Amino acid sequence: MKRRARTVIALVGCLLIFVTGIARIFAGSPSDTTMFISYLFAVTGVIGAIANGVYLSKAK
Repeated sequence: MKRRARTVIALVGCLLIFVTGIARIFAGSPSDTTMFISYLFAVTGVIGAIANGVYLSKAK
């Protein structure tokens, strides 16, 4: 598998993690632990998406 294809797959995965975190935040789970996990997913998804986006733009 080429490097560009792996980067695109990683970018999509990070965006899915971000969307999962945001969806759980908006669902309004009552538990504090669940909200912490949701925020963790959202933050790590954004960081990964930005990093993979920068890497993808430099790979061209």
